[in-house]
Amino acid sequence: MKFWLLFVLSGVLFTTACGRKTPTLSLLVWEGYADPSFVNAFAEENHCRVSASYMGSSDELVAKLRGGSAGNYDVISPSSDVATVISETGLATPLDLSKLPTYGQLSPKLRAMPLVRVKGKVFGVPFMWGPNPLLYDSKSFPVGPESWAVLWDPKLRNRISVWDDLSTVYMAAQVLGYDKPDPSHLYNLSDQELDAVKSKLLALKPNIRKIWSTGGELTNLFENHEIVAAMGWPLMTNQLHQAGFPIGEVIPKENTTGWIDHLMITAGSANSELAYRFLEYMIEAQTQKKVSDVTSYAPANPQASRFLSPEQRKNLHLDNVDEYQEHIYFWQNVPRRTKYNEIWNEVKAAQ
Repeated sequence: MKFWLLFVLSGVLFTTACGRKTPTLSLLVWEGYADPSFVNAFAEENHCRVSASYMGSSDELVAKLRGGSAGNYDVISPSSDVATVISETGLATPLDLSKLPTYGQLSPKLRAMPLVRVKGKVFGVPFMWGPNPLLYDSKSFPVGPESWAVLWDPKLRNRISVWDDLSTVYMAAQVLGYDKPDPSHLYNLSDQELDAVKSKLLALKPNIRKIWSTGGELTNLFENHEIVAAMGWPLMTNQLHQAGFPIGEVIPKENTTGWIDHLMITAGSANSELAYRFLEYMIEAQTQKKVSDVTSYAPANPQASRFLSPEQRKNLHLDNVDEYQEHIYFWQNVPRRTKYNEIWNEVKAAQ
């Protein structure tokens, strides 16, 4: 007798041999974190269905969880800017680390960060990390840009894109120097500083062709030659390289912000034991290598390095991690997030 699994990924239906009446593990994650190249093996091994939905921003994730959708998902992948809020507000469940034997292999530096610790309990495992780099069409920039300021160049009118996310606010604050001398100040700007950031972003509006919200959207903007520069993710760089597009990527001289994505189990999960097995699988070194293959993000498990090629290790800066991370200001909890969003929404609404 042959049994089948219906595997739903980003609206696409996959059929795979599997047991009947098996549970469905529901994910709400960033693009690239449920690729069939590594998720199919988990589904087959655990005789389950995996259904993945994608989020376009951290605020979208929090809004869905607070809007009563928490029970619709088992596993989420919040970034470091909202991981603390999700932990503190009971939207995720504290983890029993004894069920995650690979947890001890994860980067001690990432594990030590207080982002997902509340009253001594751990709510998430570090999964992948990376920067928000400046992406550019290398044919339009024979000499790669060195500064975020290039986005304001009048010659690029209607030729750039920015992300529909607060990281664009952080970037403008960096251009204004508000990360000096304390980079963490980017996440706690005063009203006066936020007003200056708003003015700076309004001055950028003539150059913005489109504000992107998904990785595929930004990739298409480059491939269709609608834009020549943008803030993006290494995922898009990887996708564009594979498509043969002449994409360049750089961390500008002002440095950049970045993220540490965590895996969490929602408080409303009806499949917590299966979710634990998924977390364990996703932080194992060989799976981390496969995720890096798809996303070009850096793995939280340093042991994944031995499965990566020398070129991959070089591109991910795994041989000089500490030095590389000095140029990345990892997102932190934003106490005045509502105010930041107010400023960003006003920028988007301006004509």
